[in-house]
Amino acid sequence: MIKKIFFSIVLLLLIAGGWIGWNLFGPTLSAPSGKYFYIRSGSDYAAVKQSLLDKKIVPNEFFLSTLADLLHYPNAVKAGRYEIKKGMSLYQLLKMLRSGNQSPVNLVLNKIRLKEDLAAKIAANFECDSLSMINFLNNDDSAAAYQLNGNTMLSAILPNTYSIFWNASPSRIFRKLYIEQEKFWTEERKKKAATLNMTTVQVYTIASIVEEETLKEEDKGKIASVYINRMETGMRLEACPTIKYALRNFGLKRILYVHTEVNSPYNTYRNNGLPPGPICTPSPSTIDAVLNAPQTNYIFFSAKPDFSGYSNFATTYAEHQQFARVYQHWIDSLLKARAGKEMP
Repeated sequence: MIKKIFFSIVLLLLIAGGWIGWNLFGPTLSAPSGKYFYIRSGSDYAAVKQSLLDKKIVPNEFFLSTLADLLHYPNAVKAGRYEIKKGMSLYQLLKMLRSGNQSPVNLVLNKIRLKEDLAAKIAANFECDSLSMINFLNNDDSAAAYQLNGNTMLSAILPNTYSIFWNASPSRIFRKLYIEQEKFWTEERKKKAATLNMTTVQVYTIASIVEEETLKEEDKGKIASVYINRMETGMRLEACPTIKYALRNFGLKRILYVHTEVNSPYNTYRNNGLPPGPICTPSPSTIDAVLNAPQTNYIFFSAKPDFSGYSNFATTYAEHQQFARVYQHWIDSLLKARAGKEMP
């Protein structure tokens, strides 16, 4: 009888131990929506615990609190973005949270035109909001720390994918972007910029105009040569993309005379030299196209009369006018043909 009671107690203890072990070390967790669990800066353990329970990631408050105390987690809360996979154990979760082993955000940056666009992109992917980011970008002291100013801040950014922690501050995010841009500017590239009698920011600014002019890699170097030649001969750049930037109207199809009258330092029809800063974040290949621009006598270029996206290049205004007339005739023919199709 005593032996039977003994074995019953042992069995109960084994069952209880197994149940406790399962709750602590078994695959009991559920993945949150979007698979990531976020802990905002300044959060305490009570907020973290409530969030884990509200999101039904952790099924049992008792075991959460017990193990958290054993691991001294309540006093070691770290903000961040944590990946929680279905079937993780409570022990694995708390060890991850306690160590701050968060998953970084892969920030994908393509062409950006305005600082406000960058701030919105950052706010959509990180803890900081767009206001704090734009305040950083517009802060003179922030810019001066990188030998930049309010107009040239975006020249520190190259389109790429960046791995950054979700709770990083605006200054840390920008520093990460700046460091990666610095790696791009090798000694060889800096020497090429010096050969053009330009700073890296000036090269970047020309590249930003070229980026807006064409998608064709084959034409980028030749278009860059046009603007370099205009600068060397004292001509104004008269770059249409700078007018769109000045007007903040990036969907503008045709630049008319009235548009070129806009009062803006970015209006290269009215102002000599480069605009005060880039008008977008150009791709590395476009920057290299400027650095490796062929030596040409081109002063003008205009779109070819087809849908290829390529340009005709001219060394004289008379030649340019000829190309322009052919292109305009082609456009007029298309508009007439379209109007004829739309008539009842």
